[in-house]
Amino acid sequence: VTRATLSTMAAAKTVNAVLCGTGEYTTGFVNGAQSKSDKKVGVMGLTFFELRRLGKIGTIALAGTNGTKFPSIREHLSKNISDVYAGLDVSCETYPKDDVARQVDAYKTALNSLKPGDVTTIFTPDDTHFEICKYAIERGIHVLVTKPPVKLLADHLELIKLAEKHNVLVMVEYHKRFDPIYIDARNRMQTKLGDFQFFQSFMSQPKFQLDTFKYWAGKSSDISYYLNSHHIDVHCWGMQDKAKPMRVTASAATGIATDEPYNCPPGTEDTITLLTDWVNTASGNTGTALYTASWGAPKADVHSQQRFHYLGTKGEITEDQAHRGYQVCTDDEGLASVNPLYMSYLPGPGGHFNGHHGYGFKTPETFVDACVRLNAKEVTLAELDGILPTLKATIPTTAILEAGRRSLDQKGAAVTFSFAADGSINGFA
Repeated sequence: VTRATLSTMAAAKTVNAVLCGTGEYTTGFVNGAQSKSDKKVGVMGLTFFELRRLGKIGTIALAGTNGTKFPSIREHLSKNISDVYAGLDVSCETYPKDDVARQVDAYKTALNSLKPGDVTTIFTPDDTHFEICKYAIERGIHVLVTKPPVKLLADHLELIKLAEKHNVLVMVEYHKRFDPIYIDARNRMQTKLGDFQFFQSFMSQPKFQLDTFKYWAGKSSDISYYLNSHHIDVHCWGMQDKAKPMRVTASAATGIATDEPYNCPPGTEDTITLLTDWVNTASGNTGTALYTASWGAPKADVHSQQRFHYLGTKGEITEDQAHRGYQVCTDDEGLASVNPLYMSYLPGPGGHFNGHHGYGFKTPETFVDACVRLNAKEVTLAELDGILPTLKATIPTTAILEAGRRSLDQKGAAVTFSFAADGSINGFA
């Protein structure tokens, strides 16, 4: 089984969908207006509306916590999606009702409208993922959850057992695994570059994003969980069956999020670096990784600076995802380094959405295709573990993220992993 063989266009095999979370990544609507980021019309909502047009999705529902936002969200979707992409249908059910100002468990009512084998996406604050995932899995609903899937390794392992019990696919939206350049880099790590020696990654977003994140920043999650998760997973994916992390030590910088105008809780970190010790499983040779994430960057030619350097005993890779040799300059927006390999928002010649090649689109599309195949018993969970970022395939990433948080909370103490008999991480020593 490969990703390519998962694709299906059979209308008779459509699934219904509930999109949990109505913010930037789902709708592009933040703080009562269109997002200022590079996701001005979101990713998940647009993708699922387009998948419905293509015959892969049946009904669509949005589930949030504040129903009074939905009239404005519908207007935003109509103006910025339907009116732009040849009348793309953006109709959907919404939970809670428009007159309900606060209902934190509205997702339950929405998920109860689905049947086993249908799908849900979860793009909500990090500390809510576990309960929503669990509720969906117990009802036989397949899950695509944003990164990180959960904050705690114990919760990650519990969800794996629950998903296997109910034969449910839980895939983490690690979209870099669908980037053609990252796929090539991973294949080189696996086959051409010898033992692992050194990995360094950096990923940032402009400080104005704290206007979006200030409701949870420093309260229920941190910048490492939010951004470091991307490249930690890329590295762990490249090291699959090749090397394993052993110990994490974290360090952080402060001073922006806690200041005006964001006023996040005291101690909220702006930049977090995780120093991670690795060991190559075959040779026993050691390696070192540095993962850094920040929301302290200024506004620049890209929304997110993101790059990595990998060094093996037989070669190295340098990758700058933010700058891929493609710049655009307009009167309205000035100079920008754009990445249409992620999401291409311009309509095609026929007026329809034309970004099917982008890995932002391919990630949820592949998830839907895999769910259809799993429902039809044409593929097994074990096979999907080998080709997709499932919960089982992403254990090391969650373990490193939690270890980083533990280290910060313990004033930079080293946190060491413990391992099960099969070599997988099962806890902390």
